[in-house]
Amino acid sequence: MANDLLSALRTYLAKVSSGEKTPQEMAAALNAWARESGESIKQRVEEEVARTVKKMGFAKQEELDRLTREVELLKSKLVVTPRGAAAPKKSAPVAKKSSAKKASNKTVKKSTKKAAVKTVKKSGKR
Repeated sequence: MANDLLSALRTYLAKVSSGEKTPQEMAAALNAWARESGESIKQRVEEEVARTVKKMGFAKQEELDRLTREVELLKSKLVVTPRGAAAPKKSAPVAKKSSAKKASNKTVKKSTKKAAVKTVKKSGKR
């Protein structure tokens, strides 16, 4: 880019020196060139940022908004039973039974541990 700028300046200076262009024409041409270069750089930066963001797995705000609308639509389609109405009965899952066993096993382990700690404390006092 620096080489482009220098070559453009040299070209414009040569044209001004030879009388082909006025300083105002040269300034206008340089301004136009700077705007075009700025737009080109801006576009490249935006493309690189988009590629990096996609690679990192981030979502755009518009994607999040679309998903929010979709979730709201699905929520509105859900059939909700009134509070007074009886919900259909479900059979008790097997996991509930094993949870009860786990809870009773924990209770047994805790009470065994407490008894062992009390025994150690009593024997240490003698």
